Amino acid sequence: MNASPEDQRRLVDLADLDARIRQAEHARRNPPQAAKVQELLAHRQRLSQELTIRLGLRDDLRTELSRIESDVAVVDARSARDAQRLAASSNSKEAQGLESELASLARRKSDLEDAELEVMEKLEQAERAATEQEQLIAQTNAEGASLSAEAKRVVAEADTAYDAATRDRAALAQNVPAALMAMYERIAARGTGAALLVARTCEGCRMVLSGTDLNLIRQASDDTVVTCPECGCILVRSGESGL
Repeated sequence: MNASPEDQRRLVDLADLDARIRQAEHARRNPPQAAKVQELLAHRQRLSQELTIRLGLRDDLRTELSRIESDVAVVDARSARDAQRLAASSNSKEAQGLESELASLARRKSDLEDAELEVMEKLEQAERAATEQEQLIAQTNAEGASLSAEAKRVVAEADTAYDAATRDRAALAQNVPAALMAMYERIAARGTGAALLVARTCEGCRMVLSGTDLNLIRQASDDTVVTCPECGCILVRSGESGL
């Protein structure tokens, strides 16, 4: 196939635009923050599961503390009632029984208060542990929100770049002869469509061409469309080709 050097040079610009389109498409479909956001979501799920456990322990301790406080209130009420009865009693046997019961209630209250202090200490630790876990979740949420916002910005920029490159490509393609464009599209469907030959190196595959291949290209006229013997892309020659 023959094409003017100017038309062939347009193919390099076209290939550059195609590369930019692919990059933009990849960026808007797979922003670099996406993987980290997924990691944070999984991490937050683990943190939430641990928080559920810690909140359950805290609630159990609160229930236990409430039960002990209720038992203390019952003991106090019975002690107050027995004290009143003892003060009003003139029966020595009854008084002796009330005093014995009051002593028993006092011991019971002492045991309850010891248990209450122990549960309160555990509850304080459980509440602190739950608060720390909630803070970790809040930090994870904040980091996730920041990354999501950054990902949206990247996607928006990629959308803009994609639209601009697509418009530029359409405008450039109109100036490329149909036959040459068809050849380019066919090659570009499986890889780089066109690339410069610079210092005897194909810029499409970065391979240095052999002397035999260079001689064949050197003998071709300027309007002959040549391809890379390594990757098959259209090789566009210039003063820097090293021929």
